[in-house]
This record gives sequence, C-alpha cells and structure tokens, in this order.
Amino acid sequence: MGGNCSIASAAIRGVEAFLVEVEVAVLSGLPGVHVVGMPDVAVQEAKERVRAALKSSGFSMPNERIVVNLAPSNLKKVGSGFDLPIAMGILTATGQIPRSLSEGKLIVGELGLDGCVRPVPGTLAFGVCAREFRLDLVCSSKSDAMPIDGLLQYGFDHLAHLARCAEVFEEDLADAVYGLILPGSSGASSGGMSEEPLDFGDICGQEIAKRALQIAAAGNHGVLMMGPPGAGKTMLASRMGTILPPLERDEALEAAVIHSVAGEPVDGILAGRRPFRSPHHSITTAGLIGGGNPLRPGEISLAHHGTLFLDELAEFKPAVLQGMRQPMESGRVSLARADGNITFPARFALIAASNPCACGYFGDEKPCTCTIPQIRQYQSRIGGPLMDRIDIHLDIRRISPDSFVSAGPGTDSSTLREGVMEAREFAAWRRMRDGLSGDLPSKPHAVIASCGLSEEDRLFLEQMASLNDMSGRSIVRTLSVARTIADLARKERVDRDCVAEALGYRIREGVGG
Repeated sequence: MGGNCSIASAAIRGVEAFLVEVEVAVLSGLPGVHVVGMPDVAVQEAKERVRAALKSSGFSMPNERIVVNLAPSNLKKVGSGFDLPIAMGILTATGQIPRSLSEGKLIVGELGLDGCVRPVPGTLAFGVCAREFRLDLVCSSKSDAMPIDGLLQYGFDHLAHLARCAEVFEEDLADAVYGLILPGSSGASSGGMSEEPLDFGDICGQEIAKRALQIAAAGNHGVLMMGPPGAGKTMLASRMGTILPPLERDEALEAAVIHSVAGEPVDGILAGRRPFRSPHHSITTAGLIGGGNPLRPGEISLAHHGTLFLDELAEFKPAVLQGMRQPMESGRVSLARADGNITFPARFALIAASNPCACGYFGDEKPCTCTIPQIRQYQSRIGGPLMDRIDIHLDIRRISPDSFVSAGPGTDSSTLREGVMEAREFAAWRRMRDGLSGDLPSKPHAVIASCGLSEEDRLFLEQMASLNDMSGRSIVRTLSVARTIADLARKERVDRDCVAEALGYRIREGVGG
C-alpha cells in the first residue's frame, strides 16, 4: 500500500507566508507517523489530530510507517495549519483520494478530532503566497475571504468531503469560491447594536488642539498632548480616525495581512478603515514592539497605516517606550533571531497623551501637590530621544465651566477631514511637480529644499532654533510640520507664518524653579 505524495502548503514567518512542501511517504516498517523538517510542538501534535480526523471521516489510517517531511527543512514550522495538507498527503499517497484534489493548490487548515476543518491565523498571508506561486488556496470555509485579484479560493468544512471524486469535489465547491472583497465594501456584518459614530464636533472648545490634529493627519505627524485629567486628551485622540483618508487598496491588504497573522479581525480594515490601537500602559516590550515565541507582531505593527494611541505615556515602562525610537524613524521593526532576522512593518501615526505630573495638575488652576524635582522626574520617564521624535507637542488646558456651558458646536470632523484631503492632494501635486514620490523625504536637505524658505525666514528659524537649543532632528521635524501647514493653505512656499506656527507646536515651556 506504500506510496508518496507532495502537497504545497505554507508557514508564517513574521507577517509573511513562505511556501512549504509537505512530502508524505508511506513505507514498510513499524507503524507510526514521523514528522521531520523542524516542526514545533503544534505541528508534532498534528499526528494525533490527523489520525482521529481520518477515522472520524470514514477513511482508513494505514498501518504502516508514514514519514512527513516539511521542506525546506532549515526553517522552523509553527502552527496547526499543516493538519489538512498532512491528512490529504496521507490520503493521496495511499490512493484514497485522487491527486487532482491537491494539484495546483496551496492547502492550509487545522483539523478537529471529528474531521472538521478549522481556520488558522494568517489566511490573508497564505493567499498572498498562493498568488505569488500561481496556486489556488484551499482552506476552511470559515476563513477570511481573499481581497486578492487573480486568486481562486476554495473552502470546505469537513474532511469527509474529500471522499468524492475530483470532478464532484470541484463542482461541489463552486458555490464556496470566495469573491473579491475590495477596500470600501461593507465587509462582514458586525451584528447587534451599532456604535454611535465619533465626531470632533462633540468636543467643546479645544480648537487649537483640533487644528494641530488636522495638521498631524495631513502630514502623518506624531502628536504629544500634555494636560490635566478631564482636559479632553482621550476624546481628541479617539476621533483622529474620523479625519484620516480611507485606506488605499494596497494599504488595506498590507495592514489586513498583519492583523490576520495576529488572529485579529480584518473586516474593518478591508472596508478601508485605518487601524486604531490603544494598548494599556502595562504592556510589555514584546507586546508593543513585537516578539515572543512564536513571534507575533506588536501593537506598533498592528497600527501600520493607522494610529497608535498611547494614553498615560509617562506610565509606560521607559524601556518599552525607547523600543519605539528606531521604528518611528524607519517605519519597520527588525528582530534578530537565531534563524535570521524578521521584519515587521510599522509605519504609524503616534498620538500620545500624558499628565504633566504625578498628581496631574501642574500648570492647571487646581493646585499641584508635586514638588519641582517630582515633576521633572515624572516627565523624564518619557525620555528626551523619544520626545525629539514627536513632531507636535500640545499643552491641553481644561475649559472653564462658563466657557463649557456657553460654548456652541465646535469644528466637526467633516470640516477637518476636508482640509486634510485637500492638503494631501496639494502635497501630491507638489511632489509630482518636483519629481518626488511617496511621503515627504526624510533626508534633511530634501525637507529643507521642499520648504523654499526665503533668506529672512531662514534666519528667523536659525535664531529661534539657537534660542531654544533645538537639535538638528528638531529643526527638520519643525520644517516638515511647517511644510504641512503650507500645504493646508495651498502655499507652494513655506513662509514665516507657517514656520512660526510649527515652532509653536514644537517649543514647550520647561519646568521652572
């Protein structure tokens, strides 16, 4: 009854799937299933799940020696997604199902002991891998649908379906082929009561902060809001997504793949909504930056093409915060492991909020109970290098009771979003005119050149930078904010007003005494 078979599958490494050949050989010798090719514990346990699933689905488990090799053998294979290809490999090698069922297909799926086929994390990554190698994808019918052009996806829910002939198999699954999901489509229904949409118009006053967040949204700038409890920092940050443009098709797929690998929902992202992540301040370095065993993308990668909101910034462990410094510059996380480096995308907009001191009321009308050394120690937890990488610094004040009660509707999200879209369109036209591509260049000379400062405005910037002891990075980031302010006003050159406003968002008063 001996035979052999090779089936295409895939494994996740970082946020990408790489092709794995599942080679099955049925040999003479002592009965048993042996899995080789650097499998982890979950893959080794596939032997028992496959054995029970085959018997529950009406197939026979050969009473011979079965060797399963996962190639390439020099890369570690993790997860339960190899259950289905191993089972199909055994069935094909023993002649219980035709080879045509697995030819030209990439197969992933976990098996239950009763033979049911379950989805596994990373289905979108598997779909991208399948398209790259011009294969169809076979997985659980409960898996995410693929928003990938040119990919044919088959889904079924039980191993017993394989008992039919190849022609019937294909015909049966015709209705299970998933259609394309395009960014902007409705996606899956969330069910239950819908949440009331957020809007900047709900916030009374704070017009300066709204203006600053509009600038941040237009130019992908980071923002730090510092103020007492109840000033509205969290309300402002939670509405950031309402003024951001929807995800482009490629952006949506890239962000959704990361969420799929992490086992997170992807419907909203595929519908064009940008990610908004708000981890608690007790998060670990691996949770924020990425890591663990098995490797998992961190919150900064889950915020890719979206917003990362860090509330109570000074309460985060300093070592955790400093881990963001390199990703904020490069837009990616590189983790070194024994079997090589792994890279996670991490191009996000940082919105952070913090109290100015431990009691929260330094600079507020309510008396502060902290001493000057305590205030300095509290604010130093954020760290100067991280502060230097945040473009816009805002002092948020509480609105007085009389102003709060008498205030009318503030600037709403629709108005702010319109300005953001116009600024981005103008910036795209300007970059095309200048022969540039992508976002504002990160090289200092390119940022300076894009501003087109006059001699007088350049001298003004130099004087202010010298007076406030600004670093080179601070100067460049100030100019990038000034360039965005000019784009909002549809100005081809950055003038003194733009520079002065950008400096106002950069320079903060220190702790006196």
